Amino acid sequence: MSGRTRLWFTIIVVIAFAAMLITFTPTQKVVFEPLGINRNISLRQGLDLSGGSQVLLQATNCTGDNLAERMDNARQIIESRVNGLGVTEPVVQLAGECRILVELPAVDNPAEAIKLVQQTGRLEFVDSGTDSYNEGAIIRTSGNPSPKAKSAGDITPTVPLSATGVLSTGVSSQIPEKVYQSVVTGADLDPTSLKVVLGGTGGNQPEVSFTLVGAAAQTFGQFTSANNEQSLGHQYFMCIVLDNVVQSCPSIRSSIPSGQGVITVGSGGVDEANKLVNLLRYGALPVALEIAQSRTIGPTLGEDSIRASVIAGLIGLSVVAVFMMLYYRLPGVIAVIALLLYATILLALFKLLGVVLTLPGIAGFILSVGVAVDANVLIFERLREELRNGRRLSTAVSVGFERAWTSIRDSNISTLITCSILFWFGNAFGASVVKGFAVTLALGVLISLFTAVFVTRLLLHLVLDRMNYTAHPRLFGV
Repeated sequence: MSGRTRLWFTIIVVIAFAAMLITFTPTQKVVFEPLGINRNISLRQGLDLSGGSQVLLQATNCTGDNLAERMDNARQIIESRVNGLGVTEPVVQLAGECRILVELPAVDNPAEAIKLVQQTGRLEFVDSGTDSYNEGAIIRTSGNPSPKAKSAGDITPTVPLSATGVLSTGVSSQIPEKVYQSVVTGADLDPTSLKVVLGGTGGNQPEVSFTLVGAAAQTFGQFTSANNEQSLGHQYFMCIVLDNVVQSCPSIRSSIPSGQGVITVGSGGVDEANKLVNLLRYGALPVALEIAQSRTIGPTLGEDSIRASVIAGLIGLSVVAVFMMLYYRLPGVIAVIALLLYATILLALFKLLGVVLTLPGIAGFILSVGVAVDANVLIFERLREELRNGRRLSTAVSVGFERAWTSIRDSNISTLITCSILFWFGNAFGASVVKGFAVTLALGVLISLFTAVFVTRLLLHLVLDRMNYTAHPRLFGV
């Protein structure tokens, strides 16, 4: 075995072991704080297979100019937020002039997902002067001088933050009469600059870094220069407020002329930091929404339909495997092993990426198996031609792959282009089912390329290089 072959063999064994570990073990959650990984990786099922949550959101004020445009913008922002949670293929559609229907496949925390969807997402850095508030307090701002009071039983804040450490949480039903002026808002943030970093004491505290753009950066710099402890000789506060709920009230200790800063997350950890990034990245809702109705919905397909689909898929895969082994003999057996590895890697990717499987998604997965088989058929037919022309077995394997590669590459690129068109169509017209089919098919095509070009080729060389073809021609169907 050459050094290159040994290297690829090691890589494939490691990938195969990791894929089997993810696919077949009952592990439901992966936690690795340094990389911000802390989530459920169980295989998710879509609305048609497992049901989910249905929420009807209604605008609190169904009047004003360009209402239809603002409601459609709100629908797009909500869909972006939901997908940012790792939930693919949601149903987000307008229901009349002032309502938006949201259907979410099974999520880890439906109440938290619904809360994030409903939030207006208006972030304000307000000038609170010498007044400081605890996290969870509700104040009046120039952006919204008439917020609704919340009872002590309400869960607030959604994203507990602190810029100077973890403050005590308090929920007040009394709203101060004073209206505080906003210095800058979330609309002044650069969405691409929002990311979770680790800093603070010990270098392991989750923080959300941000950058202000345009005139807001200069305004922010001028305000912090004129109102900091060094210049005034006493504490001066700038409260970070999300939908009128105080997240933190750090004192301004020095000038921040660059418009860059961080928001340090309190007890919520990496999960809360990711939710804040998701909320701010997709902007504030142009209309305030309240929950008009919320309920749990069952799967649109019955268990009999799901069972029949799975059985049909298994029968199809079995027929393909039997055909490959009977027609191509020993190379066919190797192809079946490569296809099993392909399916394992693809399922592991579905779990890691949080892909929600629907019936169209399963169809895309099965169709990609056909694409993988097609690549093996091209390779084996070329191999047979080289053997008939009298080449040695090891040479025939290498030459067969080289001559089949062009056809394999072009056919797969054509399929990926089709997937891109389908994804664009689904994204442009809100057809999440089409997007799901395109994503699963594209992932399958990419993994099938890997298994056909690397796995099948490696296994053929390992098994066939030392064989005497002339003594066993029937093993190759020639």
